[in-house]
Amino acid sequence: MDVLDDILDTLDLRGTLYFRTDFSAPWSVTVPKYQQAARFHLVIQGQCHVGFEDGESTILNPGDLILIPRGNLHILSDSPCQKAPDLETVLNALNYDGKGVLVAGDGDPDAATQMICGHFTFRQGADHPILRALPDYLITRAGDRALEPELDDILRLTTRRMFGGAPGSSAAVTRLSEIMFIELIRFGLARNEKLSSVMAAFSDKHIGNALSLIHERPEEAWTVQRLALEVGMSRSRFADRFGELVGTGPMSYLTDWRLQKALSALSEAGHSVQQIALESGYQSSAAFTRAFTTKFGIPPTEYRRNTQ
Repeated sequence: MDVLDDILDTLDLRGTLYFRTDFSAPWSVTVPKYQQAARFHLVIQGQCHVGFEDGESTILNPGDLILIPRGNLHILSDSPCQKAPDLETVLNALNYDGKGVLVAGDGDPDAATQMICGHFTFRQGADHPILRALPDYLITRAGDRALEPELDDILRLTTRRMFGGAPGSSAAVTRLSEIMFIELIRFGLARNEKLSSVMAAFSDKHIGNALSLIHERPEEAWTVQRLALEVGMSRSRFADRFGELVGTGPMSYLTDWRLQKALSALSEAGHSVQQIALESGYQSSAAFTRAFTTKFGIPPTEYRRNTQ
């Protein structure tokens, strides 16, 4: 099976468009922290300064895109600044209803900063070594994408659809942004050692097979010894190699993944907690409830009420 597909489907990756901007200097906005989300900003025209709470900053030029995987607070502005009005205040002041272009300032439109801004959301409680391995922010420069034609094509098509204004453009951009997230992960492999290691696990002859087994049959009574035998490795070598690539042990990965599958099932109608417990590899509802509550801080029944 395609393990990455299973991961993103289970974590419930969804693309959401904020808006496209036409900001004339001076302008600035504080984008608040947003849990379970990865924000992105793609500069089409002009320049954008991005500042973070720890004092780090960067500049985006036309064609540059920044992905902020954990939705950390950041400031967007035409020039470096320490404080800026929050996003909600800016939207209210401009009477923006979420449709069309967000326009701020009354300067020369040809000199304005135009961006496409959006985010990717994940299910409440979503977690995986891939998400943990992502850096605080990942930038793709226009020039860097010469060797990544697929990503460049997606960004170009996203821009055309967003600025074209044809019926269905917003829906198309939303779907394209989800593909963009996957391609951005691939793009970041050569630029982030931790992310590269996790992704290498999927293609590793032995560890990749073990991950496929876990994802195909998470309910099975796997042990380190059984998985090692299945993929043709000694127990100790398998455990060491798995931890080296994935960043966590085989049993910890299995336990966490079972609970992620349970989160997904709880968000859907038609599955009892007892059924979900069995499908998640637990022998009883009580054992499942204890594990779930320990991991997420609330029992599965309460999680279901909060998400439906």
